[in-house]
Amino acid sequence: MNVNGTPTRTIWLADDGRSVQIIDQTRLPHAWEVITLRSMAEAARAIKDMWVRGAPLIGATAAYGMALAMAEDASDANLQAAHDHLYATRPTAVNLRWALQAMQDCLRPLPADQRAAAAYQRAAALCDEDVEINYAIGGHGLTLFKQRWTERKAAGAERLNVLTHCNAGWLATVDWGTALAPIYRFFDEGLPIHVWVDETRPRNQGASLTAWELNQHGVPHTVIPDNVGGHLMQHGMVDLCIVGTDRTTASGDVCNKIGTYLKALAAHDNGVPFYVALPSPTIDWTLDDGIKEIPIEERDATEVTQLTGRTASGQIETITITPAGSPAGNWGFDVTPARYVTALITEKGVCPATRDGLAGLFGV
Repeated sequence: MNVNGTPTRTIWLADDGRSVQIIDQTRLPHAWEVITLRSMAEAARAIKDMWVRGAPLIGATAAYGMALAMAEDASDANLQAAHDHLYATRPTAVNLRWALQAMQDCLRPLPADQRAAAAYQRAAALCDEDVEINYAIGGHGLTLFKQRWTERKAAGAERLNVLTHCNAGWLATVDWGTALAPIYRFFDEGLPIHVWVDETRPRNQGASLTAWELNQHGVPHTVIPDNVGGHLMQHGMVDLCIVGTDRTTASGDVCNKIGTYLKALAAHDNGVPFYVALPSPTIDWTLDDGIKEIPIEERDATEVTQLTGRTASGQIETITITPAGSPAGNWGFDVTPARYVTALITEKGVCPATRDGLAGLFGV
């Protein structure tokens, strides 16, 4: 995608051919800062502290973290230690496990003196594969968007109104994004679209990241408080919802950013299609019951009690918004049962949120 008119990915190999560069997403939307990762430990910190975030990008960063580890020490012991260290950074997004396993499968059979070069090649390939997956998701989603637009246009609508939650755009992937990919492709065809952007408390990935992305691409949008979506649906102001996912069970339950479940309930009550953009590495074929089996990350309470933003004087400041002594809970994700998902949009096509639907696409 473009940043100030320049094609940009979220992760890339530095000019030295060894270090890895990323966008510090904690600084957006007020500052653009590129960080250079020079070690596996720095890659792990980038994931844990959310300099990078979004399931696909977490996986890509972990893959390059393994490459950095092999450049330092390509022994069997360090291969396992790097895997374990990176695996412990974030518990919910299954892409992390998938990418680390792909790297281990590639590297373990090789002699130590071949591992570093192979690791960089495999990490780069994983990134390219992510871009291809997301572009394909965008194409399948575009077909659904056009079908919905035909219906709404016939009813007198002037634009397609889409509601999304959190950030599932190119900042959450290597490029294109998952839930935003159909939006970009619809817009790029010159079709009228408007996006309702949930702020997505407490980290405000919608207000900070999705809105920033859409601004860069010129897509019309409006940032709304998280609690507004149901009201908009009741008044016919949302034509469809689309979100991403950090882990989806084999039966179609979807784990995504906290608050997704409430949007799905509101969509179900108001007859609004609720789609989930689903890259195949995000499917956890080992799980059936998302509510019981998916580990839900609990993050630091300061993400709830504090806010960071730009003051009227132009300074970036962090303030506390809760009373001193008030505790805060911060669950990062929730699970939307498959029965509330209209369809899953994958790189292989669109299917019902069921075991048979997923198995039919992926032959599992």
